[in-house]
Amino acid sequence: MGKTTGFLEYERHDAAFLPVRERVNNWNEFIAPRPTSELTTQAARCMNCGVPFCHAAFVVEGRSIGCPLSNLIPEINDLVYRGDIEKAYSRLSKTHPFPEFTGRVCPALCESSCTLGEHEPAVTIKDIERYVIDEMMRRGKVVPHMPGVSTGKRIAVVGSGPSGLACADALNRLGDAVTVFERADRPGGLLMYGIPNMKLDKSLVLGRVGIMKDEGVRFELGAEVGTDYPVLSVMKNFDAIVLCCGATVERKLDVPGADLLGVMTALEFLTRSTANILDGEVIDGLPNIDGKRVAVVGGGDTGTDCVATSIRRGAASVNQLEIMPEPPGERSPGEPWPLWPKVKKTDYGQLEATELFGADPREYETTVKEIIGDGKKVTGVKTVRVEWRANEGAGGAMTPVELPGTERERPCDIVLTAMGFTGPERLLIDQLSLGTDARGCVAGRRSSSYRTNTPTVFAAGDMRSGPSLVVRAIDEGRRAARACHEYLARR
Repeated sequence: MGKTTGFLEYERHDAAFLPVRERVNNWNEFIAPRPTSELTTQAARCMNCGVPFCHAAFVVEGRSIGCPLSNLIPEINDLVYRGDIEKAYSRLSKTHPFPEFTGRVCPALCESSCTLGEHEPAVTIKDIERYVIDEMMRRGKVVPHMPGVSTGKRIAVVGSGPSGLACADALNRLGDAVTVFERADRPGGLLMYGIPNMKLDKSLVLGRVGIMKDEGVRFELGAEVGTDYPVLSVMKNFDAIVLCCGATVERKLDVPGADLLGVMTALEFLTRSTANILDGEVIDGLPNIDGKRVAVVGGGDTGTDCVATSIRRGAASVNQLEIMPEPPGERSPGEPWPLWPKVKKTDYGQLEATELFGADPREYETTVKEIIGDGKKVTGVKTVRVEWRANEGAGGAMTPVELPGTERERPCDIVLTAMGFTGPERLLIDQLSLGTDARGCVAGRRSSSYRTNTPTVFAAGDMRSGPSLVVRAIDEGRRAARACHEYLARR
């Protein structure tokens, strides 16, 4: 695979970002184009290892090893190295329906499990995947493929996020008639409204949905099952339902002043910001950030997206407050290869803030105690430093303990809470009397069946497994589609 000695001859070179002061003035994608020669050289570094862990799709004690989709990565790399992009795309399409999404927003679990990465920088698998799909779209080769059979079965997929789209795509290819119900005005779920345009251009989402429509998938937009479209009607008109509604209940900031004007959850902020970009008009509830001081509470990708979006909306300053300790710069002894390590990642938003404001916006082991206001709107936040200590009463679990004398008041005008998600909304769970686990996620009768306790109702994605990654949601959607199809075939 690749060039036999490629990994000895060539160094890893990541995709370059456009200059900060250029990219923050628009909402375009920030990754700079790369010449084909650079990608073929990077693909040549794939070292023909005896046991390629990059596509292992294992989970060990909750930690990932390799690509959840089991992409045929060594074969794809070899074909890119040899210049056969169409065959590389054919290999990629065998396991992956939407590489244009993960090639932009996936944290690249595969690269953490690359055998070369055990002792050298890993192969740039994510960059190569993005190159393959982008080049094929440029050539006009990403086209509809009509299903060859029809089963006569009608299936409703509720939700058009990554798991819903993947489920609908797989069911349609198996010959089932699929209708996707989406409560928003546009399809895509978090791909459309939860991820900023500069990270994932919305034309890519709409383009993929357009292909799916041409292949026969129906989309009902602005249709919330359980309110606009009664559950009983769905159950009557379809042979099965697959719930792919995500885990959209955001963790709230439960401190005094959290109800002040200027406090907003990350999902609300990102959704309204994207709607404003797409519609080109003022969106109710979208705060004016121009010239304002912004505090983002929480880390992770969503926090980064809030930082970058605030910068593009003209923020005068952005601070990012993270309660967790600062991660190490490299693998710890307890996270050996090929596990996906928890290491510090300085992403595009932090890079932009550092250049524009002179310092990394992140402050670790810091939490908000109170949001200060003038009785109506935010004027500042009161923070305190914490230290993580083992709690004997919680079985030795590490918990944050406030450090006396570290309280501090910081002036700010906008507070964005990016503290993660707790689970799915209850509307359909209650209406369908679905069983749930301790996290409130929909529990399957068996972990591999994707069936719920209600006959003909299946669940997939974050709604079933809890908040996770786009790539895992796609995998869940495809597996649920297979389970639903096989169940109906046996009836």
